[in-house]
Amino acid sequence: MNIGRRYTFREFVYWTRRHIYKLFFLALIPTILYHLGLTFLSITWVPVALLGTAVSFIVGFKNNTSYSRLWEARIIYGSIVNSSRAFAVMVRDFVKDDTDIKTIFHRHFAWLTALRYQLREPRVWENMTNPENVEYAALYSIPEKQTTMEEELKKYLPDEELHYILAKKNKATQLMAMQSRHINNLRLTDLQLMQLQQSVTAFYDCQGRAERIKNFPYPRHFSSIASYLLYFFVLLVPFGLLNEFQKLGNGTMIEGYSIWLNIPFSLLLSWVFVALDVVGESSNNPFEGSANDVPISNISRTIEIDMRDMLDEAELPSPTTPQNNILM
Repeated sequence: MNIGRRYTFREFVYWTRRHIYKLFFLALIPTILYHLGLTFLSITWVPVALLGTAVSFIVGFKNNTSYSRLWEARIIYGSIVNSSRAFAVMVRDFVKDDTDIKTIFHRHFAWLTALRYQLREPRVWENMTNPENVEYAALYSIPEKQTTMEEELKKYLPDEELHYILAKKNKATQLMAMQSRHINNLRLTDLQLMQLQQSVTAFYDCQGRAERIKNFPYPRHFSSIASYLLYFFVLLVPFGLLNEFQKLGNGTMIEGYSIWLNIPFSLLLSWVFVALDVVGESSNNPFEGSANDVPISNISRTIEIDMRDMLDEAELPSPTTPQNNILM
């Protein structure tokens, strides 16, 4: 995710420039035709303004819902951080065999790895294939796109477990199931076993909530009607402002030329609505790997560093460093 102070206006314009090109021609064509004498193309501004009011509510609702999805995703990974630390402390203090402790820790790292790779898998409704997002993604690297899940899991699992897990459909689920079996086979008191199993349940709960966001998009009927009304409004804006800008120059030195102000003002008004819609759309899918997503790779690395530090390991993994103020 972007961890800078803000996106600059220049970045916004560059990011939405393809929309700006379209909006420019949408404003240019009716203005030229009106100037050439086709004045019947103009429409009264009142219905356009009413439609704009409705569109603003719909776009606002979409953006609010998008932010809720993004924030819930961050809460989920915050819960994974807290639960992982508590789980690590209990394993370190309850389990007496150092080999078992290391195995459980490494399997937890494998679960974090499998989960983040599964959450990065593309869905047909996601936006990373949009030209502007593809272009912006060149500024940073997504760890899950640089290496395969198998390569990463090799660091944490013995060959037998690795082959078993790679044959499964939901690898994160099966890793946690393997973790539960291992814990049940340890010599622990009933209270210790119950506490560790509660942690396993908490991890399953977090995984399920993350998968719900990943696999259930912002409802398509809401998204579709918002897009249709937005496009219709944007199309009508330059026609609704023709008469207004023509009358603006009456009795002034720009009489006859004020109609050309329709182009920049129609463009600006339309761009505001389109940019807000694009912002909402970019936050709808908080795990896809855009610059506005939850940095699940960075969070997973932080958990691994904390847990290894609990074992007093001398060589800790390097923390994820931002690239152009972006963490993934």
